[in-house]
Amino acid sequence: MKKSAVPVILSMLFVLTSVTGCGKHTVARSDASGAISFMIVDNDGNPLSGDNAPKVISYMEQWTGTKVNFQFVPTDQYNDKVSAVFSSPSDMPMVMHVNKLDQNVVNAMNNDLLWDLNEFIWDSSKYPNLSKANKNVCKSLEVNGKLVGLYKARDIGRNGLSYRTDWAEKFGLGEPRTPEDVYNMMKLFTEGDPDGNGKNDTFGLAMCSFTGPFDIIQTWFGCGNAWVEEKGNIVPVHQTAAYKDALDWMRQLYAEGLIPKDWRTREAKKWQDQVKKGEAGIFIDVMDGGRRIWDGFETEKTPSVVDNSKLASMTLVGAINGATLATSGYNGFLVFTKAAATREQVEACLHFVDKMCDDEMLILAGYGLKDVTYKIDGGYLIPNSDKSASKAYTALNQTQCFIPHALIAAKPAVKQTNRKLKELQVIADNEKFAVFNPALSYLANSPTYAQNGAKLDKLISEARTKYICGEINEAGLQEAFDQWNKQGGTAVLSEVNAQYRVQAH
Repeated sequence: MKKSAVPVILSMLFVLTSVTGCGKHTVARSDASGAISFMIVDNDGNPLSGDNAPKVISYMEQWTGTKVNFQFVPTDQYNDKVSAVFSSPSDMPMVMHVNKLDQNVVNAMNNDLLWDLNEFIWDSSKYPNLSKANKNVCKSLEVNGKLVGLYKARDIGRNGLSYRTDWAEKFGLGEPRTPEDVYNMMKLFTEGDPDGNGKNDTFGLAMCSFTGPFDIIQTWFGCGNAWVEEKGNIVPVHQTAAYKDALDWMRQLYAEGLIPKDWRTREAKKWQDQVKKGEAGIFIDVMDGGRRIWDGFETEKTPSVVDNSKLASMTLVGAINGATLATSGYNGFLVFTKAAATREQVEACLHFVDKMCDDEMLILAGYGLKDVTYKIDGGYLIPNSDKSASKAYTALNQTQCFIPHALIAAKPAVKQTNRKLKELQVIADNEKFAVFNPALSYLANSPTYAQNGAKLDKLISEARTKYICGEINEAGLQEAFDQWNKQGGTAVLSEVNAQYRVQAH
Protein backbone atom coordinates (compact mmCIF):
# COMPACT_ATOMS: atom_id res chain seq x y z
CA MET A 1 0.00 0.00 0.00
CA LYS A 2 1.30 3.45 -0.89
CA LYS A 3 1.50 5.95 1.90
CA SER A 4 1.00 9.68 1.77
CA ALA A 5 4.05 11.95 1.59
CA VAL A 6 2.33 14.68 3.59
CA PRO A 7 4.85 16.35 5.94
CA VAL A 8 4.74 15.26 9.53
CA ILE A 9 5.15 18.38 11.65
CA LEU A 10 6.55 17.78 15.08
CA SER A 11 5.43 20.88 16.91
CA MET A 12 6.75 21.62 20.36
CA LEU A 13 7.64 24.80 22.16
CA PHE A 14 11.09 26.07 21.24
CA VAL A 15 13.14 26.20 24.41
CA LEU A 16 16.69 26.54 25.61
CA THR A 17 17.35 23.56 27.79
CA SER A 18 19.90 21.25 29.35
CA VAL A 19 19.48 17.51 29.23
CA THR A 20 18.85 16.18 32.69
CA GLY A 21 21.38 13.60 33.78
CA CYS A 22 23.64 13.87 30.71
CA GLY A 23 25.94 16.59 32.00
CA LYS A 24 25.80 18.49 28.69
CA HIS A 25 24.22 21.79 27.75
CA THR A 26 23.08 22.62 24.24
CA VAL A 27 22.25 25.91 22.59
CA ALA A 28 19.10 25.92 20.50
CA ARG A 29 19.51 26.97 16.89
CA SER A 30 16.91 27.26 14.14
CA ASP A 31 15.49 29.47 11.43
CA ALA A 32 13.02 32.27 12.09
CA SER A 33 10.12 29.82 12.41
CA GLY A 34 11.96 27.92 15.14
CA ALA A 35 12.66 24.77 13.16
CA ILE A 36 14.79 23.21 10.44
CA SER A 37 13.13 21.14 7.70
CA PHE A 38 14.29 17.60 6.93
CA MET A 39 13.11 15.14 4.25
CA ILE A 40 13.74 11.43 4.76
CA VAL A 41 12.31 8.03 3.80
CA ASP A 42 9.18 6.46 5.24
CA ASN A 43 10.20 2.80 5.31
CA ASP A 44 7.30 1.22 7.15
CA GLY A 45 4.45 3.72 7.50
CA ASN A 46 3.65 6.29 10.17
CA PRO A 47 7.19 6.76 11.59
CA LEU A 48 7.89 8.49 14.92
CA SER A 49 4.55 7.34 16.24
CA GLY A 50 3.28 5.42 19.25
CA ASP A 51 3.07 6.03 22.97
CA ASN A 52 6.79 6.73 23.36
CA ALA A 53 7.22 9.04 20.36
CA PRO A 54 6.64 12.33 22.27
CA LYS A 55 9.33 11.40 24.81
CA VAL A 56 11.73 10.43 22.01
CA ILE A 57 11.19 13.71 20.17
CA SER A 58 11.50 15.71 23.38
CA TYR A 59 14.78 14.02 24.24
CA MET A 60 16.10 14.63 20.71
CA GLU A 61 15.13 18.31 20.78
CA GLN A 62 16.63 18.83 24.22
CA TRP A 63 19.90 17.14 23.30
CA THR A 64 20.35 18.91 19.97
CA GLY A 65 18.74 22.21 20.96
CA THR A 66 16.87 22.08 17.66
CA LYS A 67 13.30 21.75 16.49
CA VAL A 68 12.79 19.74 13.30
CA ASN A 69 9.91 19.59 10.85
CA PHE A 70 10.16 16.14 9.25
CA GLN A 71 8.73 15.27 5.87
CA PHE A 72 8.51 11.54 5.31
CA VAL A 73 8.23 10.17 1.76
CA PRO A 74 7.39 6.50 1.04
CA THR A 75 10.32 4.37 -0.15
CA ASP A 76 8.86 3.64 -3.58
CA GLN A 77 8.31 7.36 -4.24
CA TYR A 78 11.47 8.75 -2.75
CA ASN A 79 13.82 9.03 -5.75
CA ASP A 80 11.07 10.65 -7.81
CA LYS A 81 10.44 13.10 -4.98
CA VAL A 82 14.12 14.07 -4.87
CA SER A 83 14.05 14.76 -8.63
CA ALA A 84 10.88 16.80 -8.22
CA VAL A 85 12.37 18.84 -5.39
CA PHE A 86 15.42 19.74 -7.48
CA SER A 87 13.12 20.71 -10.36
CA SER A 88 11.07 22.97 -8.09
CA PRO A 89 13.52 24.62 -5.67
CA SER A 90 10.78 26.52 -3.87
CA ASP A 91 9.69 23.17 -2.38
CA MET A 92 13.13 22.15 -1.10
CA PRO A 93 13.62 21.15 2.52
CA MET A 94 16.77 22.46 4.19
CA VAL A 95 18.20 18.94 4.53
CA MET A 96 17.32 15.73 2.74
CA HIS A 97 18.55 12.21 2.30
CA VAL A 98 19.79 11.26 -1.19
CA ASN A 99 20.44 7.66 -2.23
CA LYS A 100 23.21 8.18 -4.77
CA LEU A 101 25.36 10.74 -6.51
CA ASP A 102 23.79 11.06 -9.94
CA GLN A 103 23.20 13.70 -12.60
CA ASN A 104 20.31 15.18 -10.59
CA VAL A 105 22.62 15.94 -7.66
CA VAL A 106 25.44 17.12 -9.91
CA ASN A 107 23.09 19.52 -11.70
CA ALA A 108 21.70 20.76 -8.37
CA MET A 109 25.20 21.66 -7.21
CA ASN A 110 26.11 23.24 -10.55
CA ASN A 111 22.87 25.24 -10.39
CA ASP A 112 23.76 26.55 -6.92
CA LEU A 113 20.93 24.72 -5.15
CA LEU A 114 23.24 23.04 -2.60
CA TRP A 115 25.76 24.27 -0.07
CA ASP A 116 29.42 23.34 -0.47
CA LEU A 117 29.99 21.59 2.83
CA ASN A 118 33.76 21.91 2.54
CA GLU A 119 33.16 25.48 3.71
CA PHE A 120 31.77 24.25 7.03
CA ILE A 121 32.37 20.74 8.32
CA TRP A 122 36.12 20.84 8.92
CA ASP A 123 35.67 23.30 11.80
CA SER A 124 36.21 20.96 14.74
CA SER A 125 35.13 23.55 17.30
CA LYS A 126 31.66 23.77 15.73
CA TYR A 127 31.36 20.21 14.50
CA PRO A 128 33.40 17.88 16.72
CA ASN A 129 31.86 14.78 15.11
CA LEU A 130 31.47 15.75 11.46
CA SER A 131 34.98 17.22 11.27
CA LYS A 132 36.29 13.67 11.70
CA ALA A 133 34.81 12.62 8.34
CA ASN A 134 37.03 10.51 6.10
CA LYS A 135 38.52 12.80 3.45
CA ASN A 136 38.76 10.01 0.84
CA VAL A 137 35.05 9.32 1.16
CA CYS A 138 34.24 13.03 1.04
CA LYS A 139 36.34 13.40 -2.09
CA SER A 140 34.10 10.87 -3.84
CA LEU A 141 31.15 13.18 -3.12
CA GLU A 142 32.71 16.29 -4.60
CA VAL A 143 31.52 18.02 -7.76
CA ASN A 144 34.07 20.43 -9.20
CA GLY A 145 35.79 20.45 -5.83
CA LYS A 146 32.60 21.19 -3.89
CA LEU A 147 31.37 18.72 -1.28
CA VAL A 148 27.73 18.03 -2.15
CA GLY A 149 26.76 15.97 0.87
CA LEU A 150 27.54 14.38 4.22
CA TYR A 151 27.98 10.68 3.73
CA LYS A 152 26.17 8.11 5.85
CA ALA A 153 29.13 6.00 6.83
CA ARG A 154 29.56 2.34 6.12
CA ASP A 155 32.68 0.30 6.82
CA ILE A 156 35.47 1.18 4.39
CA GLY A 157 37.59 -1.91 5.14
CA ARG A 158 34.79 -4.45 4.97
CA ASN A 159 36.23 -6.53 2.11
CA GLY A 160 38.95 -9.13 2.33
CA LEU A 161 39.98 -12.76 2.71
CA SER A 162 39.09 -15.29 5.39
CA TYR A 163 39.88 -18.99 5.57
CA ARG A 164 39.17 -22.13 7.51
CA THR A 165 41.67 -22.17 10.37
CA ASP A 166 41.78 -25.90 11.00
CA TRP A 167 42.45 -26.72 7.35
CA ALA A 168 45.44 -24.38 7.39
CA GLU A 169 46.67 -25.86 10.68
CA LYS A 170 46.59 -29.32 9.16
CA PHE A 171 49.15 -28.21 6.58
CA GLY A 172 51.17 -26.01 8.94
CA LEU A 173 50.16 -22.84 7.12
CA GLY A 174 50.16 -19.39 8.69
CA GLU A 175 48.15 -16.39 7.56
CA PRO A 176 48.74 -15.66 3.86
CA ARG A 177 50.33 -12.31 3.10
CA THR A 178 50.93 -12.43 -0.67
CA PRO A 179 49.07 -13.78 -3.71
CA GLU A 180 51.64 -16.61 -3.81
CA ASP A 181 50.74 -17.53 -0.22
CA VAL A 182 47.06 -17.56 -1.15
CA TYR A 183 47.73 -19.71 -4.21
CA ASN A 184 49.70 -22.24 -2.16
CA MET A 185 46.89 -22.40 0.39
CA MET A 186 44.28 -22.93 -2.33
CA LYS A 187 46.43 -25.66 -3.88
CA LEU A 188 46.67 -27.61 -0.62
CA PHE A 189 42.98 -27.06 0.18
CA THR A 190 42.15 -28.53 -3.24
CA GLU A 191 44.66 -31.36 -3.61
CA GLY A 192 45.76 -32.14 -0.05
CA ASP A 193 42.55 -33.76 1.26
CA PRO A 194 42.06 -31.20 4.05
CA ASP A 195 39.01 -32.99 5.49
CA GLY A 196 40.84 -36.33 5.54
CA ASN A 197 38.06 -38.34 3.89
CA GLY A 198 40.31 -39.70 1.15
CA LYS A 199 38.18 -38.15 -1.61
CA ASN A 200 38.95 -35.47 -4.19
CA ASP A 201 35.95 -33.34 -3.15
CA THR A 202 37.34 -30.00 -1.96
CA PHE A 203 38.67 -26.86 -3.60
CA GLY A 204 40.48 -23.77 -2.44
CA LEU A 205 38.17 -20.81 -3.04
CA ALA A 206 34.41 -20.62 -2.65
CA MET A 207 32.90 -18.95 -5.73
CA CYS A 208 29.44 -18.25 -7.09
CA SER A 209 27.90 -16.16 -9.86
CA PHE A 210 28.75 -12.97 -7.96
CA THR A 211 32.14 -11.76 -9.23
CA GLY A 212 32.98 -9.45 -6.33
CA PRO A 213 35.93 -11.66 -5.24
CA PHE A 214 37.66 -10.87 -8.54
CA ASP A 215 37.41 -7.14 -7.79
CA ILE A 216 39.04 -7.72 -4.40
CA ILE A 217 41.78 -9.95 -5.80
CA GLN A 218 42.69 -7.34 -8.42
CA THR A 219 43.73 -4.87 -5.72
CA TRP A 220 46.36 -7.34 -4.49
CA PHE A 221 48.20 -6.84 -7.79
CA GLY A 222 48.21 -3.04 -7.57
CA CYS A 223 45.79 -2.27 -10.39
CA GLY A 224 43.37 -0.25 -8.26
CA ASN A 225 39.64 -0.19 -7.66
CA ALA A 226 37.77 0.10 -11.00
CA TRP A 227 39.84 3.20 -11.83
CA VAL A 228 43.34 4.20 -10.77
CA GLU A 229 45.57 7.28 -10.80
CA GLU A 230 48.48 6.60 -13.13
CA LYS A 231 51.03 8.96 -14.72
CA GLY A 232 49.00 12.09 -14.13
CA ASN A 233 45.70 10.69 -15.34
CA ILE A 234 42.86 8.53 -14.07
CA VAL A 235 42.43 5.36 -16.12
CA PRO A 236 40.17 2.31 -15.87
CA VAL A 237 42.03 -0.61 -14.34
CA HIS A 238 41.72 -2.73 -17.48
CA GLN A 239 44.20 -0.35 -19.12
CA THR A 240 46.94 -1.23 -16.63
CA ALA A 241 49.57 -3.98 -16.79
CA ALA A 242 48.69 -5.03 -13.24
CA TYR A 243 45.14 -5.87 -14.34
CA LYS A 244 46.46 -8.44 -16.81
CA ASP A 245 48.69 -9.93 -14.08
CA ALA A 246 45.63 -10.33 -11.84
CA LEU A 247 43.57 -11.95 -14.61
CA ASP A 248 46.37 -14.39 -15.47
CA TRP A 249 46.57 -15.40 -11.80
CA MET A 250 42.82 -15.98 -11.60
CA ARG A 251 42.85 -17.82 -14.94
CA GLN A 252 45.40 -20.22 -13.43
CA LEU A 253 43.13 -20.86 -10.43
CA TYR A 254 40.33 -21.86 -12.77
CA ALA A 255 42.54 -23.97 -15.05
CA GLU A 256 43.90 -25.94 -12.08
CA GLY A 257 40.48 -26.50 -10.53
CA LEU A 258 41.18 -24.44 -7.41
CA ILE A 259 37.75 -22.84 -7.80
CA PRO A 260 34.61 -24.75 -8.85
CA LYS A 261 34.28 -25.12 -12.63
CA ASP A 262 30.56 -24.40 -12.41
CA TRP A 263 30.92 -21.23 -10.34
CA ARG A 264 28.93 -19.13 -12.82
CA THR A 265 25.77 -21.15 -12.17
CA ARG A 266 26.11 -21.35 -8.40
CA GLU A 267 23.64 -19.25 -6.41
CA ALA A 268 24.96 -16.40 -4.31
CA LYS A 269 22.53 -17.24 -1.49
CA LYS A 270 24.31 -20.62 -1.06
CA TRP A 271 27.80 -19.21 -1.44
CA GLN A 272 28.80 -19.32 2.23
CA ASP A 273 27.51 -22.90 2.45
CA GLN A 274 30.47 -24.00 0.31
CA VAL A 275 32.72 -23.28 3.30
CA LYS A 276 30.22 -24.15 6.03
CA LYS A 277 29.71 -27.63 4.56
CA GLY A 278 33.42 -28.33 4.04
CA GLU A 279 33.52 -28.00 0.26
CA ALA A 280 35.88 -25.00 0.16
CA GLY A 281 38.35 -23.45 2.57
CA ILE A 282 38.74 -19.78 1.53
CA PHE A 283 36.10 -17.08 1.36
CA ILE A 284 36.83 -13.72 -0.32
CA ASP A 285 34.12 -11.14 0.24
CA VAL A 286 33.03 -9.10 3.26
CA MET A 287 34.52 -9.82 6.64
CA ASP A 288 31.08 -10.31 8.15
CA GLY A 289 30.57 -13.12 5.64
CA GLY A 290 33.61 -14.94 7.00
CA ARG A 291 32.37 -14.31 10.53
CA ARG A 292 28.92 -15.71 9.69
CA ILE A 293 30.57 -18.89 8.39
CA TRP A 294 32.38 -19.08 11.72
CA ASP A 295 29.06 -18.56 13.52
CA GLY A 296 27.72 -21.49 11.51
CA PHE A 297 30.53 -23.74 12.71
CA GLU A 298 29.58 -22.85 16.28
CA THR A 299 25.85 -23.40 15.69
CA GLU A 300 26.31 -26.71 13.88
CA LYS A 301 29.10 -27.85 16.22
CA THR A 302 31.38 -28.54 13.25
CA PRO A 303 34.48 -30.33 14.57
CA SER A 304 38.01 -29.27 13.71
CA VAL A 305 39.80 -31.65 11.33
CA VAL A 306 42.90 -31.31 13.52
CA ASP A 307 41.27 -31.96 16.90
CA ASN A 308 37.66 -33.15 16.88
CA SER A 309 37.28 -32.16 20.52
CA LYS A 310 37.36 -28.56 19.30
CA LEU A 311 35.19 -26.71 16.83
CA ALA A 312 36.22 -25.47 13.41
CA SER A 313 36.82 -21.73 13.08
CA MET A 314 37.66 -19.05 10.55
CA THR A 315 40.68 -16.76 10.45
CA LEU A 316 39.73 -13.30 9.23
CA VAL A 317 42.74 -11.85 7.42
CA GLY A 318 41.47 -8.95 5.35
CA ALA A 319 44.13 -7.39 3.15
CA ILE A 320 46.63 -9.34 1.03
CA ASN A 321 49.84 -7.77 -0.28
CA GLY A 322 48.93 -4.63 1.67
CA ALA A 323 45.70 -3.99 -0.22
CA THR A 324 42.00 -4.72 -0.34
CA LEU A 325 39.01 -3.24 -2.09
CA ALA A 326 37.50 -0.23 -0.32
CA THR A 327 33.75 0.14 -0.23
CA SER A 328 32.39 3.51 -1.31
CA GLY A 329 32.42 4.34 2.41
CA TYR A 330 28.80 5.43 2.44
CA ASN A 331 25.23 4.31 2.00
CA GLY A 332 23.44 7.43 0.83
CA PHE A 333 24.15 10.94 2.05
CA LEU A 334 22.57 14.16 3.30
CA VAL A 335 22.47 17.28 1.16
CA PHE A 336 22.00 20.76 2.59
CA THR A 337 20.00 22.94 0.24
CA LYS A 338 19.75 26.67 -0.28
CA ALA A 339 16.34 26.50 1.42
CA ALA A 340 18.68 27.20 4.32
CA ALA A 341 19.15 30.67 2.90
CA THR A 342 21.92 31.95 5.14
CA ARG A 343 25.14 30.57 6.56
CA GLU A 344 23.56 30.77 10.00
CA GLN A 345 20.69 28.55 8.87
CA VAL A 346 22.93 25.91 7.27
CA GLU A 347 25.08 25.98 10.40
CA ALA A 348 21.94 25.30 12.45
CA CYS A 349 21.25 22.26 10.26
CA LEU A 350 24.83 21.05 10.57
CA HIS A 351 24.75 21.58 14.32
CA PHE A 352 21.72 19.28 14.53
CA VAL A 353 23.32 16.57 12.37
CA ASP A 354 26.56 16.80 14.34
CA LYS A 355 24.70 16.36 17.65
CA MET A 356 22.78 13.40 16.19
CA CYS A 357 26.16 11.66 15.86
CA ASP A 358 26.69 11.76 19.64
CA ASP A 359 26.51 8.35 21.32
CA GLU A 360 23.38 9.39 23.20
CA MET A 361 21.53 10.08 19.94
CA LEU A 362 22.90 7.00 18.19
CA ILE A 363 21.47 4.94 21.04
CA LEU A 364 18.19 6.86 21.00
CA ALA A 365 17.70 6.15 17.28
CA GLY A 366 18.98 2.59 17.59
CA TYR A 367 17.33 1.39 20.80
CA GLY A 368 14.97 4.09 22.06
CA LEU A 369 14.58 5.10 25.69
CA LYS A 370 16.40 3.69 28.68
CA ASP A 371 14.20 1.57 30.97
CA VAL A 372 11.43 1.77 28.37
CA THR A 373 12.72 0.02 25.23
CA TYR A 374 16.11 -1.04 26.58
CA LYS A 375 17.86 -1.53 29.91
CA ILE A 376 21.43 -1.60 31.15
CA ASP A 377 22.64 -4.80 32.81
CA GLY A 378 26.25 -5.38 33.85
CA GLY A 379 27.32 -2.37 31.83
CA TYR A 380 25.80 -3.74 28.62
CA LEU A 381 22.73 -2.55 26.74
CA ILE A 382 19.88 -5.08 26.56
CA PRO A 383 17.27 -4.19 23.89
CA ASN A 384 13.58 -4.79 24.50
CA SER A 385 12.27 -7.78 22.55
CA ASP A 386 9.10 -5.84 21.59
CA LYS A 387 9.96 -4.70 18.06
CA SER A 388 6.67 -2.87 17.60
CA ALA A 389 7.87 -0.14 19.97
CA SER A 390 10.72 0.73 17.60
CA LYS A 391 8.47 2.80 15.35
CA ALA A 392 8.74 5.59 17.91
CA TYR A 393 12.45 6.14 17.25
CA THR A 394 14.07 4.23 14.35
CA ALA A 395 13.31 6.84 11.68
CA LEU A 396 15.74 9.17 13.45
CA ASN A 397 18.69 7.09 12.28
CA GLN A 398 18.18 8.58 8.82
CA THR A 399 19.34 11.92 10.20
CA GLN A 400 22.63 10.35 11.30
CA CYS A 401 25.91 10.19 9.40
CA PHE A 402 27.61 7.78 11.85
CA ILE A 403 30.71 9.96 12.03
CA PRO A 404 33.09 9.27 13.71
CA HIS A 405 31.58 5.84 14.45
CA ALA A 406 28.50 3.70 14.02
CA LEU A 407 25.94 2.53 16.56
CA ILE A 408 27.85 -0.66 17.33
CA ALA A 409 30.72 1.42 18.76
CA ALA A 410 28.50 3.71 20.84
CA LYS A 411 28.62 3.36 24.62
CA PRO A 412 26.91 1.67 26.37
CA ALA A 413 26.99 -1.13 23.83
CA VAL A 414 25.25 -4.43 23.21
CA LYS A 415 27.54 -7.29 24.24
CA GLN A 416 29.22 -8.90 21.22
CA THR A 417 30.70 -12.36 20.68
CA ASN A 418 34.45 -12.74 20.39
CA ARG A 419 33.85 -13.62 16.73
CA LYS A 420 32.09 -10.31 16.11
CA LEU A 421 34.79 -8.38 17.97
CA LYS A 422 37.43 -10.01 15.76
CA GLU A 423 35.47 -9.02 12.67
CA LEU A 424 35.24 -5.41 13.82
CA GLN A 425 38.97 -5.30 14.59
CA VAL A 426 39.94 -6.65 11.16
CA ILE A 427 37.60 -4.20 9.42
CA ALA A 428 39.19 -1.34 11.35
CA ASP A 429 42.69 -2.58 10.50
CA ASN A 430 41.70 -2.98 6.86
CA GLU A 431 40.89 0.69 6.47
CA LYS A 432 44.52 1.71 6.06
CA PHE A 433 44.91 -0.84 3.25
CA ALA A 434 41.63 -0.10 1.48
CA VAL A 435 42.00 1.02 -2.14
CA PHE A 436 39.44 3.65 -3.17
CA ASN A 437 37.96 4.29 -6.59
CA PRO A 438 39.31 7.79 -7.41
CA ALA A 439 36.83 8.35 -10.25
CA LEU A 440 33.49 8.01 -8.44
CA SER A 441 32.56 11.69 -8.37
CA TYR A 442 33.96 12.31 -11.86
CA LEU A 443 31.91 9.47 -13.33
CA ALA A 444 28.77 10.97 -11.79
CA ASN A 445 29.54 14.17 -13.71
CA SER A 446 30.32 12.38 -17.01
CA PRO A 447 27.42 12.66 -19.51
CA THR A 448 28.69 9.70 -21.53
CA TYR A 449 29.00 7.50 -18.46
CA ALA A 450 25.52 8.50 -17.33
CA GLN A 451 24.21 7.22 -20.67
CA ASN A 452 26.49 4.26 -21.37
CA GLY A 453 28.22 3.39 -18.08
CA ALA A 454 26.24 0.23 -17.27
CA LYS A 455 26.86 -1.17 -20.75
CA LEU A 456 30.57 -0.35 -20.61
CA ASP A 457 31.03 -1.91 -17.17
CA LYS A 458 29.19 -5.05 -18.26
CA LEU A 459 31.37 -5.38 -21.35
CA ILE A 460 34.57 -5.43 -19.29
CA SER A 461 33.12 -7.69 -16.60
CA GLU A 462 31.95 -10.29 -19.12
CA ALA A 463 35.29 -10.25 -20.93
CA ARG A 464 37.09 -10.79 -17.63
CA THR A 465 34.92 -13.82 -16.83
CA LYS A 466 35.47 -15.33 -20.28
CA TYR A 467 39.21 -14.84 -20.03
CA ILE A 468 39.43 -16.36 -16.56
CA CYS A 469 37.43 -19.38 -17.74
CA GLY A 470 39.60 -19.83 -20.83
CA GLU A 471 36.84 -19.00 -23.31
CA ILE A 472 38.83 -16.16 -24.92
CA ASN A 473 42.54 -15.53 -25.22
CA GLU A 474 44.53 -12.30 -25.02
CA ALA A 475 43.34 -11.27 -28.47
CA GLY A 476 39.71 -11.69 -27.37
CA LEU A 477 40.38 -9.70 -24.24
CA GLN A 478 41.93 -6.90 -26.29
CA GLU A 479 38.95 -6.94 -28.63
CA ALA A 480 36.67 -6.26 -25.65
CA PHE A 481 38.93 -3.39 -24.60
CA ASP A 482 38.74 -1.96 -28.11
CA GLN A 483 34.94 -2.21 -28.03
CA TRP A 484 34.93 -0.35 -24.71
CA ASN A 485 36.79 2.48 -26.40
CA LYS A 486 34.46 2.58 -29.41
CA GLN A 487 31.22 2.35 -27.45
CA GLY A 488 31.91 5.41 -25.32
CA GLY A 489 34.89 4.53 -23.15
CA THR A 490 37.22 6.98 -24.86
CA ALA A 491 34.71 9.79 -24.29
CA VAL A 492 34.29 8.78 -20.63
CA LEU A 493 38.06 8.77 -20.20
CA SER A 494 38.25 12.28 -21.65
CA GLU A 495 35.37 13.62 -19.52
CA VAL A 496 36.77 12.10 -16.32
CA ASN A 497 40.27 13.45 -16.86
CA ALA A 498 39.07 16.92 -17.81
CA GLN A 499 37.49 17.14 -14.35
CA TYR A 500 40.46 15.48 -12.67
CA ARG A 501 42.95 17.98 -14.10
CA VAL A 502 40.82 20.95 -13.01
CA GLN A 503 40.37 19.61 -9.49
CA ALA A 504 44.00 18.47 -9.15
CA HIS A 505 45.23 21.95 -9.99
